Amino acid sequence: MRLLDVLKIEKPILSAPMAGAAGPELVAAVCNAGGYGVIPLWGKSKDQVACGIEELRALTDRNFAVNLNLSFPYEDQLDICIAEGVHGVSLFWGMEPSAIARAKAGGLTVLMSVGNAKEAKAAAEAGADVIVAQGWEAGGHVWGQVSTMALIPAVVDAVDIPVVAAGGIADGRGMAAAMMLGASGVWIGTRLLASSEATIHEVYRNRILQASEADTQWAHDLYDVGWPDAPHRALSNSTSQEWLQTGSSAPGHRPNENEQIGRRPNGDPVVRYQSYTPLPETSGDVEAMSLWSGQGVSLVRKVMPAADIVEEIYQEAKKRLQTGHSVL
Repeated sequence: MRLLDVLKIEKPILSAPMAGAAGPELVAAVCNAGGYGVIPLWGKSKDQVACGIEELRALTDRNFAVNLNLSFPYEDQLDICIAEGVHGVSLFWGMEPSAIARAKAGGLTVLMSVGNAKEAKAAAEAGADVIVAQGWEAGGHVWGQVSTMALIPAVVDAVDIPVVAAGGIADGRGMAAAMMLGASGVWIGTRLLASSEATIHEVYRNRILQASEADTQWAHDLYDVGWPDAPHRALSNSTSQEWLQTGSSAPGHRPNENEQIGRRPNGDPVVRYQSYTPLPETSGDVEAMSLWSGQGVSLVRKVMPAADIVEEIYQEAKKRLQTGHSVL
């Protein structure tokens, strides 16, 4: 089946589940624009998951998925998704065929994030409906180590279900390129950080708008407090620069560890090296926090409503795929 038929959407554009940044308003805006929104509800209580679903449904009657992290307890959250009858579930950070089977048995459409073709094949065999192939260029937590351009055709050749390309795609040119490589749709994260609905701090947003393609940094365990052993990509900042200058020390030996550099909106402390998305009401040294970003950040230059971002990417990709832009 085609991706549009599987997800019952009009435009093959999905929002990345940017924890902290993607709340109900952003996800609903993507859905209402004809795309497929993915809301991150992992790590929350059963009541919070149910509340998040309810808040999103109050803003859209379109299909969406709930994103769950397989490296944290997810069973209760998955049960709520099934009980609430949501359309889909987006699973990432691990490969558990049993989770896919459980979600499918509960009537959910399953999107599985992978970093290589072998994982994609295992997910498809376990019953996944859609593969999200995440390239190394992606912002936030990065599961694999293969670049998007090499990954997409390898995954497309390995499975016979729709493949969504993720990582470094921020405009219609990137979407067109992904589709030419065999992808059925695209997964947009960093570009949507500059949407008017994204719930991120002004300092973070301004850094996104000013960054070049060379301003991000991949690390295995830099921002590991709260989520250890989880490679990630974020904007270079004072924290990462000092860490590099002192030899990229392992956790436990990094400069200024455990130093409080700010507070969450509820007053809880934010410490240096914490895995944390700065929200609008976060206080303190926001520049020194984990400012997640993919390498497509240089294409993000103005704040726009999420619906306009989806439409612009879609129309540009459509135009380029129709004209071919042949130089041969």
